[in-house]
Amino acid sequence: MAGCDGTQPLIRHEEKEPGPFPAADRPVAHIVSSRWSTEEARDRLNEATEVMNRAKIARGMTVADIGAGEGYYTIRLAQRVGKDGRVLAEDIVPAVRDALAERVARERLDNVSVRLGAPADPKLPEASFDRVFMVHMYHEIEQPYEFLWRMRPSLRPDGLVVVVDANRPTADHGTPPALLQCEFGAVGYQLVTMEVMPSAGGYLATFRPVGSRPDPAAIEPCRQQSLDQAPRAKAGDGVAGQHKMVDEPDS
Repeated sequence: MAGCDGTQPLIRHEEKEPGPFPAADRPVAHIVSSRWSTEEARDRLNEATEVMNRAKIARGMTVADIGAGEGYYTIRLAQRVGKDGRVLAEDIVPAVRDALAERVARERLDNVSVRLGAPADPKLPEASFDRVFMVHMYHEIEQPYEFLWRMRPSLRPDGLVVVVDANRPTADHGTPPALLQCEFGAVGYQLVTMEVMPSAGGYLATFRPVGSRPDPAAIEPCRQQSLDQAPRAKAGDGVAGQHKMVDEPDS
């Protein structure tokens, strides 16, 4: 029969979409700006350098910058990883993505690519990243369990997710550390470090995926009331005592 070589099945089965995922039991902050502060003010505090140092960003690494906005971290990550490294900048707002792409081209950053993501899916290539940065944007994710589930395969075996956020309620454009750890843990991530980060306006936390990615139906959502009543974590809790928990909310 013409066009049939016997090597391909006659009926193709489309891969079933995963889900449904549980909803987040907490408010979601609206995206109000593509910038958290001015780049000059952030540089005066040495924010990016300190975050990149603590995240152990080195030359030759491949890093994703999720919710990249105007590119404060994208530009500085590109300089840190060098010509042998790569940075993928992602945003879900087309106009913001386009403006960042123009900036990248204008500054001739050949090691940077810019991509449009989706609210529940960063659309990152699999097994590609040494670090995934999520800076002052986690509280804006409407479907955190689906987002983190879809992001997991993008990490390399020793890859880490780096989260920077303020220690305040999500409705006030922050994420309480206990909530962050709970939501990541529900999707199979383990807390590696958590430390106070005044220069970045809050704290820095790193996570790594452990075990198999859970079935979406098996994900148990975090309950805000239970977290509010839980005892505060102390330094030494968690991963081999290697992290410092942030207890007090930012004023």
